[in-house]
Amino acid sequence: MVKEGIVLGHRVSKLGIEVDRAKVDKIAKLPPPTNVKGMRSFLGHGGFYRRFIKDLSKITRPLTQLFLEYATFYFSKERLEAFQLLKEKLTSTPITISPNWNLPFELVYDASEFIVGAVLGQRVEKHFQPI
Repeated sequence: MVKEGIVLGHRVSKLGIEVDRAKVDKIAKLPPPTNVKGMRSFLGHGGFYRRFIKDLSKITRPLTQLFLEYATFYFSKERLEAFQLLKEKLTSTPITISPNWNLPFELVYDASEFIVGAVLGQRVEKHFQPI
């Protein structure tokens, strides 16, 4: 009955699932946090959209270092770049599509010293689309 709508912070339509632009646009305008509480809040928003951001743990690694007991809250150049990159990834996320049972599935995986990740998808018109 409904063509599209917002469900649990995600826009659901016949094209698939994508992030809610209104929520993401607010995040894109945020200045860098000035304390640990602000950083936790920002990373919480990023974690909510984890499924849409490739290598999220690698991007946020410099930012999570601020939570260590001996760390002082200092926004170095590396942390500022990570903050900006995460904001960029939040505003340009891919759409997750519903599976087409007539097309073959592809499993794309990656591993590093810190994490192992995988994405199930399909090639639609020669472009990989996550499911």
